[in-house]
Amino acid sequence: MFETQSGRAISAGGPTLVAVTEPAAAAAATEIPTQVPPQGSRGPAPDGPAGPGVSEGAGGSVAPESILRRQAQRESAARTYARSLPIVPVRARGLTIEGADGRRYLDCLSGAGTLALGHNHPVVLEAIRGVLDSGAPLHVLDLATPVKDAFTTELFANLPPALAADARIQFCGPAGTDAVEAALKLVRTATGRPGLLAFTGAYHGMTAGALDASGGAPGVRVTRLPYPQDLRCPFGVGGPEGAELSARWTENLLDDPKGGVPAPAGMIVEPVQGEGGVIPAPDGWLRRMREITAARGIPLIADEVQTGVGRTGAFWGVDHAGVVPDVMVLSKAIGGSLPLAVIVYRAGLDVWAPGAHAGTFRGNQLAMAAGTATLAFVRENRLAERAAALGERMLAALRGLACGHPCIGEVRGRGLMIGIELIDPDSGAAAPSLAAAVRQECLDRGLIVELGGRHGAVVRLLPPLTLTDEQAAAVLDRLADSIPAAARRTH
Repeated sequence: MFETQSGRAISAGGPTLVAVTEPAAAAAATEIPTQVPPQGSRGPAPDGPAGPGVSEGAGGSVAPESILRRQAQRESAARTYARSLPIVPVRARGLTIEGADGRRYLDCLSGAGTLALGHNHPVVLEAIRGVLDSGAPLHVLDLATPVKDAFTTELFANLPPALAADARIQFCGPAGTDAVEAALKLVRTATGRPGLLAFTGAYHGMTAGALDASGGAPGVRVTRLPYPQDLRCPFGVGGPEGAELSARWTENLLDDPKGGVPAPAGMIVEPVQGEGGVIPAPDGWLRRMREITAARGIPLIADEVQTGVGRTGAFWGVDHAGVVPDVMVLSKAIGGSLPLAVIVYRAGLDVWAPGAHAGTFRGNQLAMAAGTATLAFVRENRLAERAAALGERMLAALRGLACGHPCIGEVRGRGLMIGIELIDPDSGAAAPSLAAAVRQECLDRGLIVELGGRHGAVVRLLPPLTLTDEQAAAVLDRLADSIPAAARRTH
């Protein structure tokens, strides 16, 4: 039972969980001071005490309206989060962000899942300061360094053992999409085959090759396979039967000499589709994908960019099914809030020539240090197990909430990767305008959430793994108030 701040009890079942044990400094880091940092003179201050480009209004306070106006004038029309979340963060700690206007927000976006430990966690800051104070070079291309060696050692210690025993690592450019490109290039080089298998609803990044493998690809250069789900099952049945039909479709397509799909270079899959609407892959189905690909010599690529490092209640999303892929694509949380992306793969695939895939910023020492600290903290404090237990309770509470709100079509997720799909109660159709209204109502109440799903109708929660019971109750309380308020506003 979650006791919410409004005094309402949201039933979740099971025993009460205690907050994760952290060092005193880490616990103190969940709060931030109430005042905005003192400011200097008015006007733009590129190097002043207000920080780069911060404008200040009367009395030395930060002027968020001016900053937002200049952003709209100067930044690309491709900006996304800034449109739906018109805030100017100036401080952050743990779950909390403070805006330039002094308002505080509970951040359940967490850098799109990047911030496994929340904002500015003490162990991350200590690791970064340690590198800065040591005089170590910050940019080293792909040279060996003690910082990189420590990161690689910690990462390998947390990989599925069957992969870690025979693995190679490729440091890529700083974004997850570059790691996806590297993975696709790797399997195409190793197999000598150009084709690729991907799934409906997938999202693998914004570069050309990653977009080809994603659900919104404008052209058809990748064979698209049905991803199983319950609410909108492509076969109209859902559950285990829908997952079995999806697996049989895949197997038949690959074995049909007239199926039009020659042997591909690889199959890429997300253990939980994030942008696709927070849809977990059924464990049995994922094991079938491993069996199907292994039997046909097709490398299996697991895109763990968002699901990795404890997010789903296991260290890696594939761990739930006991699947060991041939390639793992890793980014987001592995950099401890800083840009870092790698692929880890079986040694037998390592057929690249020197320089076959490179990137100027593949040697980010600060990110490796922050990543090592994050990986170790998640492991030592069993935050994956914590995410599994707390996530189940939050899912149960939200499913209880759904019973009283027919506009909630489905609550789903795994660990602290949660989605609420909103629908038109009369037709069952996705309700993106209602979802957008819920996001705004949440923001008005000091809760940051984002949307996903095929039609942008899924409200997504990605809180840090350090989320406490009290913070979870506050998140649920604000969400529980926002959904009926949004329903009233849109009808």
